[in-house]
Amino acid sequence: MPEAPGGGVPDPIAANLYEVDSSDPRSELVDRSGLSPEAVAQIGRLMGSLSALRDVEQQVSDASQKYMRLSAQDMRALHYLIVAKNRAELATPGMLAAHLGISAASTTKLLNRLERGGHVVRNVHPADRRAFAIEVTRETEVSAMQTVGRQQAKRFHAAARLTGEERETVIRFLDDMASELSLDGADWAGSEEGGA
Repeated sequence: MPEAPGGGVPDPIAANLYEVDSSDPRSELVDRSGLSPEAVAQIGRLMGSLSALRDVEQQVSDASQKYMRLSAQDMRALHYLIVAKNRAELATPGMLAAHLGISAASTTKLLNRLERGGHVVRNVHPADRRAFAIEVTRETEVSAMQTVGRQQAKRFHAAARLTGEERETVIRFLDDMASELSLDGADWAGSEEGGA
């Protein structure tokens, strides 16, 4: 059971954050009338496991940003550029902007910052001399691969330990959960007014 901050006393609230009976005791959000108590409890454990994965992913992300001295967006850009290099694909500022979902001006600022830090180089695009091709530097690629990349790659081992059938089940589950969680059609998500 999770401990309360600063002490060794178990925290009964934190221990039940992902139990649907604790979050939605009157079934206002989730109709679970067709599920057994055991199934509801198992779903709660699954949600707790997803939360634990998110926590570890955040810890890895925070540690990698601190180690590389870069922002989360910088790290996403470098990951994209490393994959482009591995695939022998040319990455342009426009492609990077689309991937990151940022404006051309923000992309220019990001690239200026990464170039000053010695993380990327801009070369004239071989097919369009008015454009640039962006490439991650070898030093940054090696540093990222030997630290952050090596840590992130450990996910592969967990997936490899599953059977092909189990992997298909997990893929369906994660795709279905992403679809259910999507903000498409959630009017409140586009609102500029915050909740209480």
